[in-house]
Amino acid sequence: MTMDKDISLSRDAIADPDVMAANAHADLLAKPQPAPASPPPVPQAAGASRFHESARAQVQGAATYVDDIAEVKGTLHAAPILSTVAHGRLLGVDGTAALAMPGVRGVVLAGDIPGDPLLGNFSHDEPVFATDTVQHIGQVIGLVLADTAMQARRAARQVKCHIDALPPILSVHDALQAQSHVLPPVFVKRGDAGEALQRARHTLSGTLEVGGQEHFYLEGQIAYVLPQEQNQWLVYSSTQHPGEIQHWVSHALGIDNHAVRVECRRMGGGFGGKETQSGHMAVWAAVAARKLQRPVKLRMDRDDDFLVTGKRHPFAYDYTVGFDDSGRLQGLKLTMAVNCGFSADLSGPVADRAVFHADNAYFLEDVEIASYRCKTNTQSHTAFRGFGGPQGMVVIEAIMGDIARQLGLDPLAVRRRNLYGVGERDITHYQMKIEDNILAPLLLKLEQTSAYAERRQAISAWNAGSPVIRRGIALTPVKFGISFTATLFNQAGALVHVYTDGSCQVNHGGTEMGQGLNTKVCQIVADELGIAFEQVLATASDTSKVPNASATAASAGTDLNARAAQYAARNVRDNLAQFVAGLDGCGAGAVRFQGGEVHTPAGSRRFTEVVKLAYANRIQLWSDGFYRTPKIHYDKATLTGRPFYYFAYGAACTEVAIDTLTGESRVLKVDILHDVGNSINPAIDIGQIEGGFVQGMGWLTTEQLVWNDKGLLTTHAPSTYKIPTTGDVPEHFKVDLWPEPNREDNVFGSKAVGEPPLMLAISVFEALRDAVAQARPGCRVQLQAPATAENVLRALGGWS
Repeated sequence: MTMDKDISLSRDAIADPDVMAANAHADLLAKPQPAPASPPPVPQAAGASRFHESARAQVQGAATYVDDIAEVKGTLHAAPILSTVAHGRLLGVDGTAALAMPGVRGVVLAGDIPGDPLLGNFSHDEPVFATDTVQHIGQVIGLVLADTAMQARRAARQVKCHIDALPPILSVHDALQAQSHVLPPVFVKRGDAGEALQRARHTLSGTLEVGGQEHFYLEGQIAYVLPQEQNQWLVYSSTQHPGEIQHWVSHALGIDNHAVRVECRRMGGGFGGKETQSGHMAVWAAVAARKLQRPVKLRMDRDDDFLVTGKRHPFAYDYTVGFDDSGRLQGLKLTMAVNCGFSADLSGPVADRAVFHADNAYFLEDVEIASYRCKTNTQSHTAFRGFGGPQGMVVIEAIMGDIARQLGLDPLAVRRRNLYGVGERDITHYQMKIEDNILAPLLLKLEQTSAYAERRQAISAWNAGSPVIRRGIALTPVKFGISFTATLFNQAGALVHVYTDGSCQVNHGGTEMGQGLNTKVCQIVADELGIAFEQVLATASDTSKVPNASATAASAGTDLNARAAQYAARNVRDNLAQFVAGLDGCGAGAVRFQGGEVHTPAGSRRFTEVVKLAYANRIQLWSDGFYRTPKIHYDKATLTGRPFYYFAYGAACTEVAIDTLTGESRVLKVDILHDVGNSINPAIDIGQIEGGFVQGMGWLTTEQLVWNDKGLLTTHAPSTYKIPTTGDVPEHFKVDLWPEPNREDNVFGSKAVGEPPLMLAISVFEALRDAVAQARPGCRVQLQAPATAENVLRALGGWS
């Protein structure tokens, strides 16, 4: 038998012991021979711009989302019964009219929950369905089940909820006055800020308010729950956290986790809005499916999605800062009031990360930060790309701009003056030493490539001759910590299967939401096995394959899951290496997998042939892999330690123009230099940078959430809530990658890229504040975010 002969085993061969013995003996004696017609060399997969693994299917409309899954016969559709009162006592629910409508099969309320009536989250403070009280307009009281989605939605509006209204708390200022909190306040101190402010040459006090943000994922919230045999349940969910869905559903149904299987092939966007919020949909649908013993699909209408789900947390700030003549900070007292909504959800870690990132890129020597987690009668706010980091950074950048204008200095000079140092001034206010600082050279490089100094002069000249259209410019840095601050979540598992034709399947605990996680995982696995990228297939996230997986969040999806998959692939490779080493009489360390071939000092074999040979000799061709992030630790009681494995850095230079008569604004130019380490996939990374920046720009300019005095979110559709469009993206939009690998031992030397780019858009807000200052020289800039036309006009003094 030669290596070129097909050694796949037929049924007859398997049935014949003599044939099996002969094949095994021949296999063991097989020697590598040059292939007569070698296929073209296989290029390295990682480090190259590869198409997103689902791109072609998505363009063709062939990529399956939850709503595309063929519905099982008997499937019912659910629609939520919503509170129309922000705060009140729920006295009763009358579903008589709804039940009389065509196609309606049932109403589900809190009394139908077989398990815990509270959701199975850490804070345990949020009901599955409202029981004796309602706490915001849009809180789900129950479901109506019908044969079609439209029948269910129409019927849900006919359910009468008897509510005795109570006074609502609708702002953080009212919550602070009423001492209304979802969690206790947190205080972080270093040095003596009070004494430092007293001795400072200059002091400045101010306030800032930054609004929330709707996730506006293209695919809305959806869950499809199917009863299985023996009280088991299959849940299809558009979720960033299948493991949490499994836990929440089993908790509500009063059964063990192993009886619930959750699957998610892909999401049509998530941005944090499907980390916990998707769990509500799955639980509601599961409770309904159990009551009616029918499959249930809950697909949220976009308006209902707005009213029901949480947003990015709005923040209000109050600060006093001391500084010297050069603009260097000498002391800072900062208060953050976080609008958490009616329950804790993820507000604790979001608010904590805002405290961690209140420094952004700057050394805070004497600092005192107070963080108040306020309870209001609005939707329970939740994770959103950046997870509190943007709200921490935006205020310190505003402070830097205010200091510069107070002193008559270039804001970039003040920012540079306060940067963390290397070997000095390198300990954060939460006691973490910064060991990978590239801030100074990165800012210098962008300053040069963007021609910042020349453009600043040109803008001053423009403004001198333009009384109506004023321009501004800002160059701001980003230093964003990578890891879950809750240390236990920094772990991941994966499975790699190699089949006898040489193809490979990988499954991991992460979820694909368009960010390219599966593509990067396939690239890493392909290189670990030395095979083509096209030979590796990533399959749906599934709790029955990888258990207890963390959410795909904190920008750690690739760091965790690609490393776990790499380790799983490495185990298979090591099995094959030992086998081939035995054939060729060399050490396993001398066996190399590269270019679709397996090389030893004795010669080369094609990978597919080695796999077939290994299978015939009963070598394991699948394995699991597990990874946990090293070095991190964190004391939640004191908010000190090393919560982050490393930092991702970046900077953006943005030029804007404002119309001083109308308050309208436009972004004219954007130059970005961002640190992704060794990029696994430059095209995907640059796409993430561009998308993150535009999303951040929307948060700080056009995306305004407005609640009326009754507590109703009035901006609950695209007609009133304005996300950026292609017309808002400037023609000059330049993105460059910093050419240095991660200094920590991360997969491929890469760095996370999901969240950090969003904070580059703070340069837009600072450029707008610069333009307002150019229009009102000598006046303090009081611009709130988002910088809508109305807010810009107010800052210009033209709107009361």
